[in-house]
Amino acid sequence: MPVIGFETWEEIVNLVAEFESGALPHGRWNHRAHLTVAFWYLSRLDEAEATDRIRAGILFLNDCHGTPNTDTRGYHETLTRFWIGVVVRFLRESDAARSELELANQIVEQYAGRGGLWRDYYSFDLLKSVESRRRWIEPDVNP
Repeated sequence: MPVIGFETWEEIVNLVAEFESGALPHGRWNHRAHLTVAFWYLSRLDEAEATDRIRAGILFLNDCHGTPNTDTRGYHETLTRFWIGVVVRFLRESDAARSELELANQIVEQYAGRGGLWRDYYSFDLLKSVESRRRWIEPDVNP
């Protein structure tokens, strides 16, 4: 199934507003939405502040969905930071002349279907660990 982009900037604004308010339905909180929210914050804030906002937003949204943030479910620090790094790199290398809508669609097109990209950098056992869920851990397969 092809990854569907956004037709309008308002769709992205609404997605982020639903994310921030906790109203984004669980079924729409997918890899595409994660990437789009990361794109939104990282294109507006410095990396540290964007990371804090993304982390807090995911924890909040999980609470709104009734998804426990435990040692085995919910928020995962290493995976979140891995994807933040992917978005940061994308933004550094992107064509600044393109519109935000074009860039958001490009990142969705490039990465929404590649949720398993982490496998190129991390072993399954490392990402399954409680430690990697709680704090950032550097890749153990490929730097």
